[in-house]
Amino acid sequence: MRAGGAAAQGEAARSPLRQGATVVRATVNGESVEVEIDPRSSLLDVLRETLGLTGAKKGCDHGQCGACTVHVDGRRVASCLTLAAKIDGREVTTIEGLSDGDTLHPMQQAFIDHDALQCGYCTPGQIMAAVACVAEGNATSPERIPEYMSGNICRCGAYVGIVAATLDAAAKMGEG
Repeated sequence: MRAGGAAAQGEAARSPLRQGATVVRATVNGESVEVEIDPRSSLLDVLRETLGLTGAKKGCDHGQCGACTVHVDGRRVASCLTLAAKIDGREVTTIEGLSDGDTLHPMQQAFIDHDALQCGYCTPGQIMAAVACVAEGNATSPERIPEYMSGNICRCGAYVGIVAATLDAAAKMGEG
């Protein structure tokens, strides 16, 4: 979480609610957060604009490209289509929450090692989808991975590297 995020959340918790607003309490990247939101806000907008977690990208804003992929309670979701109010009491993991300090998650490192990106815009969503693909037991072959990651589009066409990175990381994660 960015500096100032916790202070801003504390302010929201102490001041009266704006008309029509609701308070959401969740765990985001291992930290408890409490934020005042418009109940119509998407999870993506709250992550980016309220919590300062800008890794998930707004691509199509229709749930078709996967650039906004995050995990909610361990399951991947298109955060642009997920109402932020639905995360109350739940655990959210974004690309910022995968690494352990300076140590990259095996999938993040594999994406670097296999040059699984070009422009990089889709990369956070691709990595989050690949982690889920491994956790779901679907990273077992080069043919299976694209099928289970079909909701994530790379306009640059880095799919060969993405598949190789996913296979490599799956083996290191012990689930491939």
